[in-house]
Amino acid sequence: MTTGIETWVDREVAGCEFNDERLGRRFCKLLGQVGSDMGQSIPLVYQDWANTKAAYGFFSNERVNEADILGGHFEATHERATTTEGPILPP
Repeated sequence: MTTGIETWVDREVAGCEFNDERLGRRFCKLLGQVGSDMGQSIPLVYQDWANTKAAYGFFSNERVNEADILGGHFEATHERATTTEGPILPP
């Protein structure tokens, strides 16, 4: 069931294109978890071996590459930059 509420994760990964829909769902979950504890290592974010191993498994999956992960972020960043008026970075 969809609530219609879009989270920052939804917006950030909207442009991601994974070869398998399950990988996309897993990435959303990973990003949400890591984003909730920004700056921490994966073992500290997940705090148990099973979830830590699953996260490392996702990132080492041969069907996932840097372009898959960063594509949505680049698209979201471009969208934010083009809809912002004035300077984006201070001089």
